[in-house]
Amino acid sequence: MLSAPSSSTETTPDFPELVDGLPNLSGWESQVLNVTQQSKAVFLPKTNLQLENVTAGFAIALHMHQPTIPAGANGELISNLQYMFEHQGEGDNHNAGVFAWCYSRMGEFIPELVSQGCNPRVMLDYSGNLLWGLRQMGRDDVLNSLKRIACDPTYQPYVEWLGTMWSHAVAPSTPIPDLKLHIQAWQHHFAAIFGWDALARVKGFSPPEMHLPNHPDTLYEFVKALKECGYRWILVQEHSVETLTGESLGYKHIPHRLVARNSHGETISITALIKTQGSDTKLVGQMQPYYEAKTLNRQTISGVSIPPLVSQIGDGENGGVMMNEFPNAFKTAWYDLRGQGNRGTVGMNGTEYLELIEATGCNPDDYPTCQAVGQHHIWSRVDSDRPTPELVAQTINALKQENPNFHMDGSSWTNNLSWVKGYENVLTPMTELSARFHQAIDPLLAADPSLTQQTRYRNALLHNLLLQTSCFRYWGQGAWTEYARELHRRGEAILTHDF
Repeated sequence: MLSAPSSSTETTPDFPELVDGLPNLSGWESQVLNVTQQSKAVFLPKTNLQLENVTAGFAIALHMHQPTIPAGANGELISNLQYMFEHQGEGDNHNAGVFAWCYSRMGEFIPELVSQGCNPRVMLDYSGNLLWGLRQMGRDDVLNSLKRIACDPTYQPYVEWLGTMWSHAVAPSTPIPDLKLHIQAWQHHFAAIFGWDALARVKGFSPPEMHLPNHPDTLYEFVKALKECGYRWILVQEHSVETLTGESLGYKHIPHRLVARNSHGETISITALIKTQGSDTKLVGQMQPYYEAKTLNRQTISGVSIPPLVSQIGDGENGGVMMNEFPNAFKTAWYDLRGQGNRGTVGMNGTEYLELIEATGCNPDDYPTCQAVGQHHIWSRVDSDRPTPELVAQTINALKQENPNFHMDGSSWTNNLSWVKGYENVLTPMTELSARFHQAIDPLLAADPSLTQQTRYRNALLHNLLLQTSCFRYWGQGAWTEYARELHRRGEAILTHDF
Protein backbone atom coordinates (compact mmCIF):
# COMPACT_ATOMS: atom_id res chain seq x y z
CA MET A 1 0.00 0.00 0.00
CA LEU A 2 1.32 3.42 -0.92
CA SER A 3 1.69 5.86 1.93
CA ALA A 4 1.35 9.61 1.99
CA PRO A 5 4.35 11.69 0.90
CA SER A 6 7.01 12.17 3.53
CA SER A 7 9.96 14.50 3.83
CA SER A 8 12.58 11.88 4.68
CA THR A 9 14.71 12.79 1.66
CA GLU A 10 15.15 16.28 3.06
CA THR A 11 17.51 14.99 5.75
CA THR A 12 19.61 12.88 3.37
CA PRO A 13 22.91 14.63 2.63
CA ASP A 14 23.93 15.85 -0.78
CA PHE A 15 26.82 14.06 -2.36
CA PRO A 16 29.12 14.78 -5.29
CA GLU A 17 28.58 13.78 -8.90
CA LEU A 18 32.30 13.14 -9.40
CA VAL A 19 34.75 11.73 -6.85
CA ASP A 20 38.43 12.01 -7.71
CA GLY A 21 37.46 12.42 -11.33
CA LEU A 22 35.31 9.27 -11.39
CA PRO A 23 31.52 9.10 -11.59
CA ASN A 24 29.91 8.57 -8.21
CA LEU A 25 28.88 4.91 -8.37
CA SER A 26 29.21 3.74 -4.78
CA GLY A 27 29.77 4.66 -1.16
CA TRP A 28 26.30 5.89 -0.19
CA GLU A 29 24.53 2.52 -0.25
CA SER A 30 22.56 3.03 2.96
CA GLN A 31 21.34 6.48 1.90
CA VAL A 32 20.35 5.22 -1.54
CA LEU A 33 18.48 2.30 0.04
CA ASN A 34 16.66 4.64 2.42
CA VAL A 35 15.52 6.85 -0.43
CA THR A 36 14.55 4.15 -2.93
CA GLN A 37 12.64 1.98 -0.45
CA GLN A 38 10.12 4.71 0.33
CA SER A 39 6.59 3.53 -0.39
CA LYS A 40 4.99 6.93 -0.84
CA ALA A 41 2.95 7.66 -3.97
CA VAL A 42 4.90 9.46 -6.67
CA PHE A 43 2.35 10.71 -9.19
CA LEU A 44 -0.96 10.19 -7.41
CA PRO A 45 -0.83 13.42 -5.36
CA LYS A 46 -0.04 15.52 -8.44
CA THR A 47 -1.75 13.88 -11.42
CA ASN A 48 -4.42 15.89 -13.22
CA LEU A 49 -6.08 12.73 -14.56
CA GLN A 50 -9.25 11.14 -13.20
CA LEU A 51 -9.35 7.49 -14.12
CA GLU A 52 -13.13 7.32 -14.49
CA ASN A 53 -12.85 9.76 -17.41
CA VAL A 54 -10.17 7.77 -19.25
CA THR A 55 -11.03 5.21 -21.94
CA ALA A 56 -7.45 4.24 -22.83
CA GLY A 57 -3.94 5.49 -22.22
CA PHE A 58 -0.61 5.44 -23.99
CA ALA A 59 2.92 5.68 -22.60
CA ILE A 60 6.10 6.34 -24.55
CA ALA A 61 9.66 6.01 -23.32
CA LEU A 62 12.82 7.36 -24.93
CA HIS A 63 15.99 5.32 -24.49
CA MET A 64 19.26 7.30 -24.60
CA HIS A 65 22.77 5.83 -24.51
CA GLN A 66 26.35 6.43 -25.54
CA PRO A 67 29.07 3.98 -24.47
CA THR A 68 32.29 4.88 -22.72
CA ILE A 69 35.35 3.92 -24.75
CA PRO A 70 39.15 4.06 -24.17
CA ALA A 71 39.64 6.30 -27.20
CA GLY A 72 40.73 9.71 -25.96
CA ALA A 73 43.80 11.44 -27.38
CA ASN A 74 45.98 9.53 -24.92
CA GLY A 75 43.70 6.56 -24.44
CA GLU A 76 41.52 8.25 -21.83
CA LEU A 77 38.02 7.01 -21.15
CA ILE A 78 35.68 9.24 -23.15
CA SER A 79 32.11 9.18 -24.38
CA ASN A 80 31.54 7.78 -27.83
CA LEU A 81 29.65 11.04 -28.42
CA GLN A 82 32.88 12.95 -27.84
CA TYR A 83 34.62 10.62 -30.29
CA MET A 84 31.89 11.36 -32.84
CA PHE A 85 32.44 15.10 -32.48
CA GLU A 86 36.21 14.65 -32.87
CA HIS A 87 35.96 12.34 -35.91
CA GLN A 88 33.18 13.87 -38.00
CA GLY A 89 34.32 12.15 -41.19
CA GLU A 90 33.77 8.60 -39.95
CA GLY A 91 30.49 6.82 -40.64
CA ASP A 92 27.50 8.70 -39.24
CA ASN A 93 29.57 10.79 -36.84
CA HIS A 94 28.39 13.94 -38.61
CA ASN A 95 25.18 13.45 -36.62
CA ALA A 96 26.94 14.12 -33.30
CA GLY A 97 25.41 17.58 -32.93
CA VAL A 98 21.92 16.28 -33.63
CA PHE A 99 22.43 13.49 -31.10
CA ALA A 100 23.43 16.02 -28.44
CA TRP A 101 20.32 18.07 -29.18
CA CYS A 102 18.14 14.96 -28.93
CA TYR A 103 19.53 14.28 -25.46
CA SER A 104 18.53 17.80 -24.42
CA ARG A 105 15.32 18.57 -26.27
CA MET A 106 12.76 17.15 -23.85
CA GLY A 107 13.89 19.92 -21.54
CA GLU A 108 12.57 22.29 -24.20
CA PHE A 109 9.51 20.40 -25.45
CA ILE A 110 7.83 19.69 -22.10
CA PRO A 111 7.88 23.29 -20.77
CA GLU A 112 6.77 24.57 -24.18
CA LEU A 113 3.81 22.19 -24.35
CA VAL A 114 2.79 22.82 -20.74
CA SER A 115 2.87 26.58 -21.33
CA GLN A 116 0.52 26.05 -24.29
CA GLY A 117 -2.08 24.27 -22.19
CA CYS A 118 -1.14 20.72 -23.22
CA ASN A 119 -0.88 17.71 -20.92
CA PRO A 120 2.19 15.85 -22.23
CA ARG A 121 3.80 12.71 -20.83
CA VAL A 122 7.16 11.10 -21.49
CA MET A 123 9.36 8.51 -19.79
CA LEU A 124 13.13 8.91 -20.03
CA ASP A 125 15.78 6.19 -19.85
CA TYR A 126 19.37 7.53 -19.83
CA SER A 127 22.32 5.21 -19.28
CA GLY A 128 24.95 6.13 -16.72
CA ASN A 129 27.58 6.10 -19.47
CA LEU A 130 25.72 8.84 -21.30
CA LEU A 131 25.21 11.02 -18.24
CA TRP A 132 28.89 10.75 -17.27
CA GLY A 133 29.99 11.37 -20.84
CA LEU A 134 27.96 14.56 -21.08
CA ARG A 135 29.66 15.85 -17.94
CA GLN A 136 33.09 14.84 -19.24
CA MET A 137 32.39 16.82 -22.40
CA GLY A 138 31.38 19.90 -20.46
CA ARG A 139 27.84 19.71 -21.87
CA ASP A 140 26.30 21.40 -18.85
CA ASP A 141 23.71 22.84 -21.24
CA VAL A 142 22.29 19.36 -21.86
CA LEU A 143 22.37 18.32 -18.22
CA ASN A 144 20.82 21.61 -17.07
CA SER A 145 18.02 21.17 -19.61
CA LEU A 146 17.33 17.73 -18.15
CA LYS A 147 17.53 19.05 -14.59
CA ARG A 148 14.72 21.45 -15.41
CA ILE A 149 12.28 18.62 -16.06
CA ALA A 150 13.71 16.33 -13.38
CA CYS A 151 13.81 18.80 -10.50
CA ASP A 152 11.30 21.61 -11.13
CA PRO A 153 7.98 20.65 -9.43
CA THR A 154 6.15 22.36 -12.30
CA TYR A 155 7.17 19.61 -14.71
CA GLN A 156 7.35 16.56 -12.45
CA PRO A 157 3.76 15.45 -13.24
CA TYR A 158 4.65 15.15 -16.92
CA VAL A 159 8.02 13.38 -16.90
CA GLU A 160 9.00 10.01 -15.45
CA TRP A 161 12.61 8.87 -15.24
CA LEU A 162 13.22 5.14 -15.54
CA GLY A 163 16.09 3.33 -13.89
CA THR A 164 18.42 1.12 -15.88
CA MET A 165 21.80 -0.62 -15.71
CA TRP A 166 24.54 1.99 -15.29
CA SER A 167 26.73 0.72 -18.11
CA HIS A 168 24.05 -0.55 -20.52
CA ALA A 169 24.71 -4.21 -19.72
CA VAL A 170 22.26 -6.79 -21.04
CA ALA A 171 21.06 -8.68 -17.99
CA PRO A 172 21.09 -12.31 -19.27
CA SER A 173 24.85 -12.32 -19.92
CA THR A 174 25.82 -10.10 -17.00
CA PRO A 175 27.51 -12.03 -14.16
CA ILE A 176 24.87 -12.48 -11.49
CA PRO A 177 26.89 -10.79 -8.70
CA ASP A 178 27.12 -7.66 -10.87
CA LEU A 179 23.41 -7.19 -11.60
CA LYS A 180 22.78 -5.30 -8.38
CA LEU A 181 26.04 -3.36 -8.74
CA HIS A 182 24.85 -1.94 -12.07
CA ILE A 183 21.44 -1.04 -10.65
CA GLN A 184 22.88 0.63 -7.54
CA ALA A 185 25.58 2.44 -9.52
CA TRP A 186 22.91 4.05 -11.71
CA GLN A 187 20.93 5.09 -8.64
CA HIS A 188 24.02 6.66 -7.06
CA HIS A 189 24.95 8.56 -10.20
CA PHE A 190 21.41 9.73 -10.96
CA ALA A 191 20.90 11.07 -7.43
CA ALA A 192 24.28 12.81 -7.51
CA ILE A 193 23.22 14.69 -10.65
CA PHE A 194 19.51 15.29 -10.07
CA GLY A 195 19.12 15.00 -6.30
CA TRP A 196 17.68 12.60 -3.75
CA ASP A 197 14.07 13.65 -4.33
CA ALA A 198 14.41 12.91 -8.05
CA LEU A 199 15.77 9.45 -7.25
CA ALA A 200 12.88 8.79 -4.86
CA ARG A 201 10.50 9.19 -7.82
CA VAL A 202 12.25 6.55 -9.98
CA LYS A 203 10.07 3.45 -9.63
CA GLY A 204 10.09 1.87 -13.10
CA PHE A 205 12.99 -0.02 -14.69
CA SER A 206 13.99 -0.17 -18.35
CA PRO A 207 16.38 -3.06 -19.09
CA PRO A 208 18.95 -2.29 -21.82
CA GLU A 209 17.86 -3.69 -25.20
CA MET A 210 14.66 -4.84 -23.45
CA HIS A 211 16.74 -7.95 -22.75
CA LEU A 212 15.08 -10.16 -20.15
CA PRO A 213 16.89 -13.19 -18.68
CA ASN A 214 15.13 -16.50 -19.11
CA HIS A 215 17.46 -18.73 -17.14
CA PRO A 216 15.56 -19.40 -13.91
CA ASP A 217 18.40 -18.41 -11.59
CA THR A 218 19.43 -15.29 -13.50
CA LEU A 219 15.86 -14.02 -13.80
CA TYR A 220 15.23 -14.66 -10.12
CA GLU A 221 18.34 -12.73 -9.06
CA PHE A 222 17.52 -9.93 -11.49
CA VAL A 223 13.99 -9.46 -10.14
CA LYS A 224 15.26 -9.83 -6.57
CA ALA A 225 17.85 -7.10 -7.16
CA LEU A 226 15.24 -4.80 -8.70
CA LYS A 227 12.91 -5.16 -5.74
CA GLU A 228 15.71 -4.78 -3.20
CA CYS A 229 16.65 -1.54 -4.98
CA GLY A 230 13.10 -0.20 -4.67
CA TYR A 231 11.69 -0.74 -8.15
CA ARG A 232 7.95 -1.38 -8.42
CA TRP A 233 7.72 -2.37 -12.06
CA ILE A 234 9.70 -3.31 -15.16
CA LEU A 235 9.10 -2.69 -18.85
CA VAL A 236 9.34 -5.92 -20.87
CA GLN A 237 9.11 -6.80 -24.54
CA GLU A 238 6.05 -8.91 -25.35
CA HIS A 239 8.08 -11.61 -27.14
CA SER A 240 10.36 -12.04 -24.11
CA VAL A 241 7.57 -13.40 -21.92
CA GLU A 242 4.93 -16.13 -22.06
CA THR A 243 2.03 -17.33 -19.95
CA LEU A 244 2.72 -19.89 -17.24
CA THR A 245 1.47 -22.52 -19.70
CA GLY A 246 3.90 -21.44 -22.41
CA GLU A 247 1.59 -19.45 -24.66
CA SER A 248 1.90 -15.94 -26.06
CA LEU A 249 0.26 -13.27 -23.96
CA GLY A 250 -3.39 -12.65 -24.67
CA TYR A 251 -4.25 -9.04 -23.97
CA LYS A 252 -1.01 -7.06 -23.74
CA HIS A 253 -2.30 -3.64 -22.74
CA ILE A 254 -2.86 -4.35 -19.05
CA PRO A 255 -0.24 -4.88 -16.33
CA HIS A 256 1.10 -8.37 -15.77
CA ARG A 257 2.82 -10.03 -12.84
CA LEU A 258 6.21 -11.36 -13.92
CA VAL A 259 6.95 -14.49 -11.90
CA ALA A 260 10.50 -15.77 -11.45
CA ARG A 261 11.25 -19.20 -9.97
CA ASN A 262 14.83 -20.30 -9.39
CA SER A 263 16.37 -23.77 -9.38
CA HIS A 264 15.87 -24.03 -5.62
CA GLY A 265 12.12 -23.47 -5.96
CA GLU A 266 12.09 -19.93 -4.56
CA THR A 267 9.73 -17.51 -6.29
CA ILE A 268 9.53 -13.76 -6.58
CA SER A 269 7.44 -11.45 -8.75
CA ILE A 270 7.29 -7.87 -9.98
CA THR A 271 4.73 -5.88 -11.96
CA ALA A 272 5.48 -5.71 -15.69
CA LEU A 273 4.20 -3.32 -18.32
CA ILE A 274 4.30 -4.88 -21.76
CA LYS A 275 6.11 -3.13 -24.58
CA THR A 276 4.29 -4.19 -27.72
CA GLN A 277 5.47 -4.93 -31.25
CA GLY A 278 9.04 -4.54 -32.50
CA SER A 279 11.99 -2.27 -31.96
CA ASP A 280 11.34 0.05 -34.89
CA THR A 281 11.77 3.62 -33.69
CA LYS A 282 9.00 4.59 -36.09
CA LEU A 283 6.50 3.36 -33.51
CA VAL A 284 7.60 6.03 -31.07
CA GLY A 285 8.84 8.50 -33.67
CA GLN A 286 5.41 8.68 -35.27
CA MET A 287 3.52 8.36 -31.95
CA GLN A 288 1.91 5.06 -32.92
CA PRO A 289 0.94 4.26 -29.29
CA TYR A 290 -1.36 7.30 -29.26
CA TYR A 291 -3.18 6.25 -32.41
CA GLU A 292 -3.46 2.63 -31.26
CA ALA A 293 -4.85 3.69 -27.89
CA LYS A 294 -7.65 5.58 -29.66
CA THR A 295 -8.98 2.22 -30.90
CA LEU A 296 -9.12 0.55 -27.46
CA ASN A 297 -11.74 0.29 -24.73
CA ARG A 298 -11.65 -0.27 -20.99
CA GLN A 299 -10.80 -3.69 -19.56
CA THR A 300 -11.54 -5.45 -16.28
CA ILE A 301 -9.14 -6.93 -13.73
CA SER A 302 -10.81 -8.83 -10.89
CA GLY A 303 -13.99 -6.85 -11.30
CA VAL A 304 -12.28 -3.46 -11.51
CA SER A 305 -12.77 -1.49 -14.73
CA ILE A 306 -9.55 0.16 -15.92
CA PRO A 307 -8.28 1.77 -19.12
CA PRO A 308 -5.74 -0.24 -21.10
CA LEU A 309 -2.27 1.23 -21.63
CA VAL A 310 -0.28 1.01 -24.88
CA SER A 311 3.39 1.08 -23.84
CA GLN A 312 6.27 1.63 -26.23
CA ILE A 313 9.96 2.50 -26.06
CA GLY A 314 12.46 3.45 -28.76
CA ASP A 315 15.84 5.07 -29.16
CA GLY A 316 15.41 8.75 -28.48
CA GLU A 317 18.10 9.93 -30.86
CA ASN A 318 18.94 7.22 -33.35
CA GLY A 319 17.69 7.29 -36.96
CA GLY A 320 16.09 9.83 -39.24
CA VAL A 321 12.60 9.35 -37.83
CA MET A 322 13.67 10.19 -34.28
CA MET A 323 15.92 13.02 -35.40
CA ASN A 324 13.53 14.67 -37.83
CA GLU A 325 9.95 13.42 -37.59
CA PHE A 326 9.51 12.83 -33.87
CA PRO A 327 9.45 16.46 -32.66
CA ASN A 328 6.50 17.40 -34.84
CA ALA A 329 4.68 14.08 -34.25
CA PHE A 330 5.17 14.38 -30.49
CA LYS A 331 3.82 17.91 -30.32
CA THR A 332 0.97 17.23 -32.74
CA ALA A 333 -0.36 14.41 -30.54
CA TRP A 334 -0.57 16.69 -27.51
CA TYR A 335 -2.11 19.50 -29.54
CA ASP A 336 -4.77 17.02 -30.72
CA LEU A 337 -5.58 16.09 -27.13
CA ARG A 338 -5.52 19.61 -25.73
CA GLY A 339 -9.24 20.28 -26.06
CA GLN A 340 -10.50 16.97 -24.64
CA GLY A 341 -10.30 17.95 -20.98
CA ASN A 342 -8.18 14.89 -20.07
CA ARG A 343 -10.98 12.59 -21.11
CA GLY A 344 -11.10 9.62 -23.48
CA THR A 345 -7.62 8.77 -24.76
CA VAL A 346 -4.84 10.30 -22.66
CA GLY A 347 -1.11 10.11 -22.26
CA MET A 348 0.11 8.57 -19.01
CA ASN A 349 3.41 7.55 -17.49
CA GLY A 350 3.95 4.04 -16.18
CA THR A 351 4.03 4.72 -12.44
CA GLU A 352 1.19 7.21 -12.77
CA TYR A 353 -0.96 4.59 -14.49
CA LEU A 354 -0.22 1.89 -11.92
CA GLU A 355 -0.86 4.22 -8.99
CA LEU A 356 -4.16 5.34 -10.51
CA ILE A 357 -5.51 1.85 -11.18
CA GLU A 358 -4.33 0.54 -7.80
CA ALA A 359 -6.05 3.48 -6.09
CA THR A 360 -9.31 2.31 -7.69
CA GLY A 361 -8.95 -1.17 -6.21
CA CYS A 362 -6.63 -3.13 -8.52
CA ASN A 363 -4.38 -5.49 -6.60
CA PRO A 364 -1.03 -6.30 -8.26
CA ASP A 365 -1.44 -9.89 -7.10
CA ASP A 366 -4.47 -10.12 -9.41
CA TYR A 367 -2.64 -9.07 -12.57
CA PRO A 368 -2.39 -11.86 -15.16
CA THR A 369 0.83 -13.79 -14.67
CA CYS A 370 3.71 -14.29 -17.08
CA GLN A 371 7.19 -15.73 -17.02
CA ALA A 372 10.30 -15.44 -19.18
CA VAL A 373 9.93 -17.11 -22.56
CA GLY A 374 10.99 -20.76 -22.67
CA GLN A 375 10.57 -21.45 -18.98
CA HIS A 376 7.43 -23.50 -19.48
CA HIS A 377 9.58 -26.13 -21.19
CA ILE A 378 11.64 -26.40 -18.01
CA TRP A 379 8.85 -26.37 -15.45
CA SER A 380 6.74 -28.84 -17.43
CA ARG A 381 9.53 -31.39 -16.82
CA VAL A 382 10.75 -30.34 -13.38
CA ASP A 383 8.52 -30.43 -10.33
CA SER A 384 8.39 -26.73 -9.54
CA ASP A 385 7.79 -27.50 -5.85
CA ARG A 386 10.92 -29.65 -5.52
CA PRO A 387 13.51 -28.54 -8.06
CA THR A 388 17.26 -28.77 -7.62
CA PRO A 389 20.02 -26.92 -9.48
CA GLU A 390 21.29 -30.23 -10.84
CA LEU A 391 17.88 -31.29 -12.15
CA VAL A 392 17.23 -27.89 -13.74
CA ALA A 393 20.67 -27.94 -15.42
CA GLN A 394 20.07 -31.46 -16.73
CA THR A 395 16.67 -30.45 -18.09
CA ILE A 396 18.09 -27.40 -19.85
CA ASN A 397 20.83 -29.50 -21.46
CA ALA A 398 18.29 -32.08 -22.61
CA LEU A 399 16.08 -29.38 -24.12
CA LYS A 400 19.05 -27.90 -26.00
CA GLN A 401 19.89 -31.31 -27.44
CA GLU A 402 16.30 -31.89 -28.52
CA ASN A 403 15.83 -28.41 -29.98
CA PRO A 404 18.83 -26.46 -31.36
CA ASN A 405 16.78 -23.24 -31.11
CA PHE A 406 16.20 -23.60 -27.38
CA HIS A 407 18.50 -21.41 -25.31
CA MET A 408 18.87 -19.65 -21.99
CA ASP A 409 20.48 -16.51 -23.48
CA GLY A 410 17.44 -14.37 -22.73
CA SER A 411 15.18 -12.56 -25.18
CA SER A 412 15.20 -8.96 -26.34
CA TRP A 413 13.66 -6.67 -28.92
CA THR A 414 16.34 -7.85 -31.38
CA ASN A 415 15.68 -11.56 -31.44
CA ASN A 416 17.69 -11.96 -34.64
CA LEU A 417 20.82 -10.81 -32.79
CA SER A 418 22.69 -12.89 -30.24
CA TRP A 419 24.59 -11.17 -27.46
CA VAL A 420 26.50 -14.38 -26.78
CA LYS A 421 27.27 -16.38 -29.92
CA GLY A 422 30.56 -15.42 -31.54
CA TYR A 423 31.62 -13.10 -28.74
CA GLU A 424 33.70 -15.42 -26.60
CA ASN A 425 36.60 -12.97 -27.03
CA VAL A 426 34.54 -10.42 -25.07
CA LEU A 427 32.50 -12.65 -22.79
CA THR A 428 35.46 -14.66 -21.48
CA PRO A 429 37.48 -11.59 -20.38
CA MET A 430 34.25 -10.05 -19.02
CA THR A 431 33.57 -13.13 -16.89
CA GLU A 432 37.21 -13.33 -15.83
CA LEU A 433 37.34 -9.69 -14.72
CA SER A 434 34.10 -10.02 -12.76
CA ALA A 435 35.37 -13.14 -11.00
CA ARG A 436 38.68 -11.46 -10.23
CA PHE A 437 36.87 -8.36 -8.97
CA HIS A 438 34.78 -10.34 -6.49
CA GLN A 439 37.64 -12.61 -5.47
CA ALA A 440 39.81 -9.62 -4.60
CA ILE A 441 37.19 -7.29 -3.16
CA ASP A 442 34.38 -9.28 -1.54
CA PRO A 443 36.47 -10.47 1.47
CA LEU A 444 37.71 -6.92 2.04
CA LEU A 445 34.19 -5.58 1.72
CA ALA A 446 32.86 -8.09 4.23
CA ALA A 447 35.44 -6.89 6.73
CA ASP A 448 35.00 -3.19 5.98
CA PRO A 449 31.80 -2.02 4.20
CA SER A 450 33.25 1.49 3.93
CA LEU A 451 35.53 0.17 1.18
CA THR A 452 32.87 1.29 -1.33
CA GLN A 453 33.76 4.88 -0.44
CA GLN A 454 37.36 4.47 -1.54
CA THR A 455 38.64 5.59 -4.94
CA ARG A 456 40.36 2.26 -5.61
CA TYR A 457 37.08 0.42 -5.18
CA ARG A 458 35.19 2.89 -7.37
CA ASN A 459 37.85 2.66 -10.10
CA ALA A 460 37.80 -1.16 -10.09
CA LEU A 461 33.98 -1.15 -10.10
CA LEU A 462 33.91 1.31 -12.99
CA HIS A 463 36.07 -0.86 -15.21
CA ASN A 464 34.19 -4.03 -14.28
CA LEU A 465 30.88 -2.41 -15.24
CA LEU A 466 32.24 -0.74 -18.38
CA LEU A 467 33.48 -4.03 -19.81
CA GLN A 468 29.91 -5.36 -19.62
CA THR A 469 28.52 -2.62 -21.92
CA SER A 470 26.49 -4.30 -24.68
CA CYS A 471 27.99 -2.12 -27.42
CA PHE A 472 31.22 -4.11 -27.38
CA ARG A 473 29.17 -6.98 -28.78
CA TYR A 474 26.42 -5.15 -30.66
CA TRP A 475 28.79 -3.52 -33.15
CA GLY A 476 30.60 -6.71 -34.12
CA GLN A 477 34.23 -7.73 -34.22
CA GLY A 478 36.97 -5.15 -34.75
CA ALA A 479 37.45 -1.82 -33.02
CA TRP A 480 34.68 -2.44 -30.48
CA THR A 481 35.97 -5.80 -29.33
CA GLU A 482 39.44 -4.22 -29.07
CA TYR A 483 37.95 -1.58 -26.77
CA ALA A 484 36.71 -4.44 -24.60
CA ARG A 485 40.15 -6.07 -24.53
CA GLU A 486 41.71 -2.79 -23.41
CA LEU A 487 39.15 -2.28 -20.66
CA HIS A 488 39.84 -5.83 -19.48
CA ARG A 489 43.58 -5.13 -19.41
CA ARG A 490 43.09 -1.95 -17.37
CA GLY A 491 40.66 -3.60 -14.97
CA GLU A 492 43.10 -6.44 -14.29
CA ALA A 493 45.90 -3.93 -13.71
CA ILE A 494 43.81 -1.98 -11.19
CA LEU A 495 42.98 -5.12 -9.25
CA THR A 496 46.60 -6.24 -9.28
CA HIS A 497 48.07 -2.89 -8.29
CA ASP A 498 45.45 -1.57 -5.85
CA PHE A 499 44.29 -4.77 -4.15
